[in-house]
Amino acid sequence: MTALTVQAEAEVAKWNMPVGVTEISREVHGLHMLIFWVVVAIGVGVFAAFFYSIWAHRRSRNPKPATFHESTTVEIVWTVLPFVILIAMAIPATGTLIKIEDSSDAEMSIKVTGYQWMWGYEYVGEDYSFYSRLDRDSDRARQVGSGIDPSSVDNYLLEVDNRLVVPTDTKIRFLLTSNDVIHAWWVPALGMKRDAIPGFINEMWARIDEPGVYRGQCAELCGRDHGFMPVVVEAVPPAEFEAWLAGKRGDEGSDTAASEPVQVAEADTGTATATDATEVAAADADADADADAEAEAPADDAASAELELAALMETGEKVYKTNCVACHQASGKGMPPAFPSLIGSAVVTGDPTTQIEQVLNGKNAMPPFGHLSDEQIAAVVTYTRNSWDNDSGVVQPADVAALRQ
Repeated sequence: MTALTVQAEAEVAKWNMPVGVTEISREVHGLHMLIFWVVVAIGVGVFAAFFYSIWAHRRSRNPKPATFHESTTVEIVWTVLPFVILIAMAIPATGTLIKIEDSSDAEMSIKVTGYQWMWGYEYVGEDYSFYSRLDRDSDRARQVGSGIDPSSVDNYLLEVDNRLVVPTDTKIRFLLTSNDVIHAWWVPALGMKRDAIPGFINEMWARIDEPGVYRGQCAELCGRDHGFMPVVVEAVPPAEFEAWLAGKRGDEGSDTAASEPVQVAEADTGTATATDATEVAAADADADADADAEAEAPADDAASAELELAALMETGEKVYKTNCVACHQASGKGMPPAFPSLIGSAVVTGDPTTQIEQVLNGKNAMPPFGHLSDEQIAAVVTYTRNSWDNDSGVVQPADVAALRQ
């Protein structure tokens, strides 16, 4: 009987707003349910009055209409009752709104920057930052003509190459801004979302109670590929977080490999889907190894090395598919006028200095890619200068290093 009750509750929950894993999300869910039941009560009362009136005052029962016009008592009740209901709902809602805006006494801060189309995360005061993009499996499956069934990809469009790792039981203040257009950072399980606006910093906060993986997306129509900006937050116990952060920063005595957080089973909250923890850990270990090579700026040991065209083209194609294909397309034809074609482009076939500076610093709708290594930038520039019938020579990591300085 208990099992049937739990199953029935789970079925009902699928049709309702998720409860979430923060105090704010639970309060928001409570308000949602309070107002829902108030609306249900009003609906039942109004429709009951309708049907009673239709039955009790039908013409066959009352052939002679009543002559009264108005009732003062009914008018007063009709006016006062909605006012009382609104006040009863506004009092708890105001308290929750005040809590939502109160980011004081935060124990740590994370700066979140929206780019087209990825997120940048910086642990304020911790000397560590990284970028988070759509994971490769989803990115491949979304390409037109890929032949990959999206349903075969785990967490399709809801997985990233680098998750935002945060500690549980810690008040975290998120500082949100954008580098190009308006984005919105939204994780339903946290109970809040905020717009990331260029030139402004918005705040929100969360204290996550339960370890788990919580998924969300950009909730603003930020551009053609805005649906490919997932947000994945992984909450781990504080001690595990400290070990992970120390490993990422390369602190003395820390072991990066050993300090990787144990991938926990995904919470059945919001858009999260339960998966096998072991499989997630194994998959993410491989993904992190690859992603770290691309998303973070590694040491450029090869900065002074002369690389062959074939090697640059091979690396450049990978970097292009990860960072550029969404705008300039696999064909290089781009999406004019926002993202011009690279085929025969004056920038791509002209002085390489101009192209390297644009990749490093961005231009118009194109975000900066200074977080890539010198070798990666040299490779992708070389790739675009020697693809699609372009034939414009080789760019070496040293050329990029000279302009980066």
